[in-house]
Amino acid sequence: AGTPERLRRPLAAFWRLAPVQKSYRLVQQPAIAAVLFVGLIYLWLAPQIHFYAMLNAHLYALMNWSMAVDGLLFWWMIFHGWPGDSATHKPYAWRILILFLITLPQIALGAYIALCGDPLYDIYAVCGRIWPVPPKVDQQLGGLITWIPAAMMSLFGMLAVLRQWLLAEKRSQEMMSGGEHAVPAA
Repeated sequence: AGTPERLRRPLAAFWRLAPVQKSYRLVQQPAIAAVLFVGLIYLWLAPQIHFYAMLNAHLYALMNWSMAVDGLLFWWMIFHGWPGDSATHKPYAWRILILFLITLPQIALGAYIALCGDPLYDIYAVCGRIWPVPPKVDQQLGGLITWIPAAMMSLFGMLAVLRQWLLAEKRSQEMMSGGEHAVPAA
């Protein structure tokens, strides 16, 4: 709705293309979405790949854009999808389960980075650090950031989906009982 008019039509035409629709439905499948979401984190934080991504501007941009786009698609699947479209609209219990399952490998990766005794990311010795902290402390902080906020966001996501679920159940019960919030039959 907030897209400028000059972009709205080309974007709408792009969105209607069959390959775009098929790709979207594919990445909105729970197993694929979860593997992509966690897999991209593991991929870009692999020390060898991270080293080259930090040295190459195009690879660095690819890293950031791939994580941003995948994150938006993943969270769209969790919170919305298209109602009435079984390919993208998942039951609430599935959404909560997916969020729980993605939390485990994120915690494992963050814990590994934070608790690893050896420096994993040599690139920061080459490029330097923003703040004057020892490499081990820098890595521990990075691991903690990968570990705790990721798990916390998944927990907040689970609570938000649970709230959506409870509100949907309440609306459904009100409609069945003919409550004041029921939608009149046409």
